[in-house]
Amino acid sequence: MSAVSPPRRQLPQFRDRLVLGGQGLRVSPYCLGIVQSPETVGAAFDAGINFFFVTADMHWPLYEATRRGLQALLARGPSLRDHVVVAGVCYPTQPAFCSMPFAELLEAVPGLGRLDVLIAGAAYARDFAERLPVYLEHRRRGFLGARAIGATFHDRAAALAAVREECLDVALIRYNPDHAGAREDLFPHLPRRRPTLLFNFKNTFRFVPPQRLEAMGLGAAEYWHPEVTDYYRFALSRPEIDGILMAPRSPSELSALAGAIQRGPLTEEEDAYLMNIALVARGDAAVSLEKEALR
Repeated sequence: MSAVSPPRRQLPQFRDRLVLGGQGLRVSPYCLGIVQSPETVGAAFDAGINFFFVTADMHWPLYEATRRGLQALLARGPSLRDHVVVAGVCYPTQPAFCSMPFAELLEAVPGLGRLDVLIAGAAYARDFAERLPVYLEHRRRGFLGARAIGATFHDRAAALAAVREECLDVALIRYNPDHAGAREDLFPHLPRRRPTLLFNFKNTFRFVPPQRLEAMGLGAAEYWHPEVTDYYRFALSRPEIDGILMAPRSPSELSALAGAIQRGPLTEEEDAYLMNIALVARGDAAVSLEKEALR
């Protein structure tokens, strides 16, 4: 079975807001994670993004610029904190270790004061079932100020079950041209109405740059060479996906994404083209001799 819903007619905007959970949180459809320049955090907020994602343990060095950027943003004034939603993610699967990393993250970012969303990272069915009671209790108690909980899933069946059971406020999955199985085993099976937001991550995974396309026999004179921002558009074109976790390295890359959003969703033909590129890049398909290129 394939996804039956047509692509979106319009892509979400930076200043749009989604209801996250039942305790008053409203977040942008764009959540900022890893950056290389701390200034990207302030630029994202100024552009309308209010949702930020930071690790509490694994990949800690990769989030150094994000932490510094958040600290600088919050230093603008104490009232700004109420306009920012910060999600902390914790990767240990043992229930006993699903609390302290969040407290350590809170201590590491001056001015943060609380964590609005607590995320169980890299969840699979078995370990998610063991961790979930801890996170449910965190939300019930308002642990470290949390008003919502979520998980990043590497197991789409577990993600679907969590969405159906309505136990989380946000679920994050992986969907991109090289990892598009959600079109068959997740999107068509989601409830029509659901309180759980569905966000995407790994949007640009295995982006195929122009040089590689040329080497694959996809010359620019005959074939469309997608930009990295088109991979974000690929994910956002699916109406099942409410938002994305993104990683623009700098304010200029953030601006490039803003411009790409204005071009709107990809067509179904463009979606298929990006997935075909992934197949050829993996060696699972050959370039069509008919050369029916998208221009």
